[in-house]
Amino acid sequence: MPCDGFMKRRSLIWHVSWILSVVVFAGCAAYTPAALTTAHPAHPEAVAGPELRASTTLTSRPADIPSLQPAAAHVRQGTSPSGAKGGQTVVGEGKVITVVPASSEIVLTHGAITGFMDAMTMGYPTESPSLLKGVKAGDTVRFTIDTEAKAIVALEQVRP
Repeated sequence: MPCDGFMKRRSLIWHVSWILSVVVFAGCAAYTPAALTTAHPAHPEAVAGPELRASTTLTSRPADIPSLQPAAAHVRQGTSPSGAKGGQTVVGEGKVITVVPASSEIVLTHGAITGFMDAMTMGYPTESPSLLKGVKAGDTVRFTIDTEAKAIVALEQVRP
């Protein structure tokens, strides 16, 4: 019977496969990973890495992080105080995050300025570096932005 030989080969293949799988799984069960040493980062008593140096980027200290509720902003249309080409200005109030005199920029967090931009924390160029004199992180300021130049043209401190 020709079918009988086929059945024997099929049975033999099944038995060999079963034996190989038992050998493979038995070999895996014998594996035990090496014990963790205190030098391994997953060890509960591992030594922490070296303390990282403080960042020198803007808003790097906890005191520089803006509050969740920035000061309100409002819009005023008109010409810029310095007579800049822009023509339209908007006025907002916000908190100074940092001052960058080298590039004549100031980083502010402010509320929404209607018709101009949403509430955000952003760096703004200033029309003149003299606008930044006496301004420091944490101050509350009122600022005027030339909407075309997207630069601050007037800046005054607001007393709380």
